[in-house]
Amino acid sequence: MLENALFWVANAVGLVAFVLVGASKAIREGFDPFGVSVVGLVTAFGGGTTRDHLVLRMPLSLQTLSNIGFGVLGVILAVALSVLLDEPHWHPVSLVADAIGLGAFATTGAIVATHAGVSPFGVVAVATINAVGGSAFADILLDRPPFILLQDFYASCAVLGGGLYWLLSNHFGTGALAAGGCATMTVGSRLIAVRYGWELPNVRNYTTEITR
Repeated sequence: MLENALFWVANAVGLVAFVLVGASKAIREGFDPFGVSVVGLVTAFGGGTTRDHLVLRMPLSLQTLSNIGFGVLGVILAVALSVLLDEPHWHPVSLVADAIGLGAFATTGAIVATHAGVSPFGVVAVATINAVGGSAFADILLDRPPFILLQDFYASCAVLGGGLYWLLSNHFGTGALAAGGCATMTVGSRLIAVRYGWELPNVRNYTTEITR
């Protein structure tokens, strides 16, 4: 019962946070209201829908109207921020919301994967896909390479969170400890990465330096 409640709370938080982030990106690119809504909803639902297909269940986004309600709330918040702020996508509110959404969806992905009985690798993989899949789809709609495949220390945070979830659930059982550890690791590592400008090395630049 506790884990079920944790899942729904994390899911709601992730939806609002990621719709806000995705819609803000679309506003910055000059999309119309429909486009802003589509990009925002894809950012929020893309990863979870992929997750549900991987574990062979009906996508949660099609099961209840409440998910769409959270999505609409995220779009409204994004529009409000764009009116109040000059560069809402770089504002601390947006950066923190993105980190929170990343942590929330890594946690829901890990919970779903664990209940589906997948391997430890599967838990980490599904947690990561749930966390970053929507952002990748949104970048495709925005006609640019998915930033999670470039240098930013972003998807790696979900990998760390998913790995910690598996370790904690394997030793202490699923529940608040595992979910809280996953969320804390993911959000914390992402905020630290933003604060200190962490990036993974560019392979081409790295190999060029070696061969010189």
